[in-house]
Amino acid sequence: MKRVRGTGRGSVYTPSDFLDVATRTAVDQALSRLVKSGKLRRLARGLYDYPKIHSQLGPLSPAPDDVAQALARETGSQVQIAGARAANALGLTTQVPAKSTYLTDGPSRRVVLGKRVVDLRHASPKHLIAPGSPAGTVVQALRHVGQVRAADVAQVAAHRLSPSDKHTLATSAYQAPAWMRSTLVSIATAGAPGSDG
Repeated sequence: MKRVRGTGRGSVYTPSDFLDVATRTAVDQALSRLVKSGKLRRLARGLYDYPKIHSQLGPLSPAPDDVAQALARETGSQVQIAGARAANALGLTTQVPAKSTYLTDGPSRRVVLGKRVVDLRHASPKHLIAPGSPAGTVVQALRHVGQVRAADVAQVAAHRLSPSDKHTLATSAYQAPAWMRSTLVSIATAGAPGSDG
């Protein structure tokens, strides 16, 4: 519980987050006790959170990103937000999708949290470009909106990405589908010395 309090309310865990403290059996028993006492909440099999509490609404749902990160930590895999969620993260859409889709190099898994769904889908390396980074989010947003709105993505991403994220984008652009590459390169070079951005 000391570690849980240290990470703060809203944090999401799997038993593997505590295996440096005790054996798997002991960790499972401790988590079970903490759920029974109401200190932690069990979200799904092997998935727990220390919920934020709202004065009127009571315990709040965890952030989908935190759920995805916890599942990825357990399998030692990487995750990347994808689809409508990536477009929303960049501010290209105001719609918050009920289903949060993530691509992962680990196993596929779906967790239902009330009305929201966190969906981890196993993807091949060519679909996981710069996973877990803002550059990776740009690639996924571009894939979601398509060639028609590529200029919109470029405009937003050119201002949003830090120089190091732009560098990541430039070095991984070759992995992207051919239609995306010129857009990714233009984002990566926007505002760079020698450009008029």
